[in-house]
Amino acid sequence: MLTATTLTVTLSHTTILHGVNFTARPGALTAIVGPNGSGKTTLLRAVTGEIPSTGPVTLNGHDIRRAKAWELAAIRAVLPQATPLAFPFTVVEVVRLGLASGIDAARHGIAAQALARCGLQGYEGRLYQELSGGQQQRVQLARVLAQVWQPVAQGHPRWLFLDEPVSSLDIGHQLLVMQIARDFADAGGGVVAVMHDLNLTAMFADSVALIAEGRVLGQGTPAAVLTDGLLTQAYRCRVRVNTPPAAGTWLLPHAASLAAE
Repeated sequence: MLTATTLTVTLSHTTILHGVNFTARPGALTAIVGPNGSGKTTLLRAVTGEIPSTGPVTLNGHDIRRAKAWELAAIRAVLPQATPLAFPFTVVEVVRLGLASGIDAARHGIAAQALARCGLQGYEGRLYQELSGGQQQRVQLARVLAQVWQPVAQGHPRWLFLDEPVSSLDIGHQLLVMQIARDFADAGGGVVAVMHDLNLTAMFADSVALIAEGRVLGQGTPAAVLTDGLLTQAYRCRVRVNTPPAAGTWLLPHAASLAAE
C-alpha cells in the first residue's frame, strides 16, 4: 500500500501541495489527473521521495524518507516525463540501467523481453539518440519495467510510477502502454500514473485522484470522480461526461482496442 497523509510540498517559498491525502493499492492502477500546474507531477515526485515534503509517506509499510536508495530501487521504478541522455548509449544499454537498479540484474534476457513488450523488438543495438521521441519514451518504459520485472517479489508488491507515459505516443502505442500498466497491476503490482487523457484514464484506471491548485478534489473510482461537477471545477471550463459534440467527427478511445496479432 502507498499512503500519503497531509502531504505538503513547498518549493522556492511557494507551496505546491496543501495537505494532500493520497492512497494507492497494489493490484490496481491509480491515475492522478488535473489541469496543468495543479501539482500532479509534484505529488508523484513527493511520494517517490525525489523531492522534500512534510507529512508521512509509506510504501509497503516503510517510511520512504528512512529507506535507502537501493531499497527503494528494489521495490519501485519511476518513469519521469523526459529523460535526456548526453552520451551515445545503445537502446539495450539504456534498458540495462534499470536492471542495475533492481534486484533482477543477474537474470538474462530481461532487457530484450522488456523491449519486446514495449513493441521495440530488434532495437537493442540502435543508438538511443537516433530514435523518435515516442520510441525513446517506450525505451524508458522498458527500462523501468526491467527494474521491477516481477510485479510481486518475495510476497511483496512492486510499483511503477509513471509520469505522463503516453504523452508523445500515437493512439495505438498509447493503448499498448496502458495495457502494459494494466497487466502489471493485474499481476499484483501497484501502478501510479500521472495522466492528461481522461478517456484513457476512464478506460484503464481503478482509482482516480483529481487535483486542482495543489489539493485533491476527490479520489475514488473513475465513475465517482470523473463527473461533470468535479471536472468543471478542476479545469475551470464546462465539462460534460459522455456527451459527444453536436457536429463533426468524434473519436471515442473507449471503443478502441489493440488489434490482434
